[in-house]
Amino acid sequence: MSQPKSSKSRKQRKFLFTAPIHLKRKMLSSHLSKALREKYKKRSMPVRKGDEVLIMRGKFKGKTGKISRTDLKKQRVYVDGISRKRTVGTEVLVPIPSSNLQITNLNLDDKRRVKILERRGAKVG
Repeated sequence: MSQPKSSKSRKQRKFLFTAPIHLKRKMLSSHLSKALREKYKKRSMPVRKGDEVLIMRGKFKGKTGKISRTDLKKQRVYVDGISRKRTVGTEVLVPIPSSNLQITNLNLDDKRRVKILERRGAKVG
């Protein structure tokens, strides 16, 4: 991921908001749990629909669930079961930053994702 050379926090923030979508995909990453870290010899991975995650920070800390959708433009993740009530009475999923999550179980339906994990020498399957 090529970031700007400036050390000014204003420019760093601007880069995060104006980054192209293919770089925002990489920024939407979370740490792996200790078991997955040992198994795949990787510290973090981009999150994706179907991954099981543990919420590490915020109001819903300690809760787990499956990712129902990701929003690349807003850089937020929506987890099944993590919702709040609106004043109208309807339930709405709460957007959570991916940095506040820990991946506990990976969705390995995608062959390309399996190949990425196998690059490090870890056996998948």
